[in-house]
Amino acid sequence: MTAESTPDSGNPEASGSTGARRRAKGRRRKPRTRSKALLVTAWAAAGVVILGGTGLGYVYFRLNNNLDSVDINQALGTDRPLDVDNGSQDILVLGSDTRSGSNKKLGGGVDDGSARADTAMIVHVYQGHKKASVVSIPRDTLIKRPECTDTEGKSHEGSSSAMFNSAYSTGGAACAVKTVESMTGIRMDHYIEVDFSGFQKLIDELGGVNVTTNEDISDPESHLDLKAGTHQLTGKQALGLVRTRHGVGDGSDLGRIQLQQAFIKALVEQVKNIGVLTSPKQLWDLADTATNAVTTDSDLDSPKDLASFANGLKGIGSSNMTMVTMPVQYDPADGNRVLMVKSKSDLVWKALKNDRPIPKTATEGTATGSAKGVVGAP
Repeated sequence: MTAESTPDSGNPEASGSTGARRRAKGRRRKPRTRSKALLVTAWAAAGVVILGGTGLGYVYFRLNNNLDSVDINQALGTDRPLDVDNGSQDILVLGSDTRSGSNKKLGGGVDDGSARADTAMIVHVYQGHKKASVVSIPRDTLIKRPECTDTEGKSHEGSSSAMFNSAYSTGGAACAVKTVESMTGIRMDHYIEVDFSGFQKLIDELGGVNVTTNEDISDPESHLDLKAGTHQLTGKQALGLVRTRHGVGDGSDLGRIQLQQAFIKALVEQVKNIGVLTSPKQLWDLADTATNAVTTDSDLDSPKDLASFANGLKGIGSSNMTMVTMPVQYDPADGNRVLMVKSKSDLVWKALKNDRPIPKTATEGTATGSAKGVVGAP
């Protein structure tokens, strides 16, 4: 069943967007496929600051040519949530499940010419940039998707009941941002995507990532086969881990989110501990790979801007990251879909708006996957 044909459950706790908003015409560069590597990218790009201090203008020229961007602000116009200037930042991180081009071999599956938001995370960086909260949005959440205009100026009708990941496939980055802002009432300061192949290369440039699996994980669809124990994951294995949903637990997207969150924490801690920014050669390789892999909003479309932004994140360690999943419950009409629990989600959005920690009560009694604790740091 497609997201568009899924019936509205009528659950009073299910919440979508407010009314449609008008957007100005914008532009979008050639779309690229994405996955999950915000914090690797952040660390790599932060190193550009150090390289820039050497006066190597060629570095900026080369890396600038690597970057792609989308003009989210132009597409969205002025009818957006209030831009609260309290020192915090909110970043929408998306990963796409497209199978086109070179990503088909890495991603598996069928190339049907479309792309959806395979992974979506709201990263809230608190004032002072020493702590962060990450809220994962399940791709299978049924929402009220607003009318939107993409970055090429084309309008798209809204839907009373659509799967969350259809926002990206319908109108690209701009529609995805508008949908998230409608759901949360929070203005996204930035937008970041990373592609399958870039994610794999970044992990390989780091020399792999060490994790411990507490049970066997086997999923031919994501090309992953890990026995219980400690592993130094290659880029290919890491990509398989953050994409698998059938190899462990109940096979749900909620379980996959738990694996992603555990991997990100292990990755952040490893990058922090090994001091990757001390080697100019490794720094260059990481920055080159990261800027090739990433697509950003137009406010981050130069190496200097991206590096300045990323440099502000490098003090955040795994112990200072809170990672939750947007409060949801399974749809009683379709067990393959989930519905946002409005009363609980409102607690999350209110906390982020006020730059406060997410209360534990916000996620108590909501649906979870069964992969928690399967993956951890060694």
